[in-house]
Amino acid sequence: MSKNQLFPKQIKLTLITLILTLTNPLQVHAQSFTNVYIKQNKPTDQQFPDDGDPDGRRRGGASRRGDCPNLKTPLTALVPGEETNNKSFLATTISEYPSFWVYIPQLASDIRSGEFVLQDREGNDIWRTPITLPGKPGAISVKLPQNPQYALKPNLRYHWFFNIYCNPTQKNSVYFVDAWVRRVTITSQLQQQLNNAKSQKYKVYIANNIWYDAITNLGELRRNNSGVSVFVEDWTKLLKSVNLSELAPAPIVQIYTPNK
Repeated sequence: MSKNQLFPKQIKLTLITLILTLTNPLQVHAQSFTNVYIKQNKPTDQQFPDDGDPDGRRRGGASRRGDCPNLKTPLTALVPGEETNNKSFLATTISEYPSFWVYIPQLASDIRSGEFVLQDREGNDIWRTPITLPGKPGAISVKLPQNPQYALKPNLRYHWFFNIYCNPTQKNSVYFVDAWVRRVTITSQLQQQLNNAKSQKYKVYIANNIWYDAITNLGELRRNNSGVSVFVEDWTKLLKSVNLSELAPAPIVQIYTPNK
């Protein structure tokens, strides 16, 4: 098998073994998503020359930057990553306009200025928007506007950032996290699986290792069906799979859907 294929043989075997051994795709061990994304982290196909690993910073705010106070719990990108060195990894979506998830910690009462930024791999802005932060800690999502100028193109990787400004007049006083996303093309087999899954599509996304769509579908189901325990349990399992289980009890406090 050519080394330039999108999914090397060992990754395919890992996914097949994971899927076959689980009666429920959510019953994953704590390292499943992280292990797969560590293996996928280095570009392997001809569209991504080996110009460096596309990793980012999964947690921000544990140390002082500018005049920002230290945080008891850091700002955290809800993405696969590696806890030992605080990396975030390239993860996938099938959506042209995906949502991006972060955990907002308890902040000082006067810190309410946030910003989301999406860039191409060369660092050019695709979309940048200010966000008024919620007044309490919890998970939030930011959806890319459904406008063709912002749509993710297949098989390209994009870099996103979430910033919290401690002082809006001093841009160096900031907590930040960053991660990577790549849109993959949906196959007819995957589309059929999604059609059969009806509302609980997140199980199919998890089985196919599509992170951004899994967390978005499950997060929205959890938020809109607060009395349904299975969504709470599956949310906990999903975050545990990327070593973020301590954030699972936090409420989903904001779904940011901008105007086109």
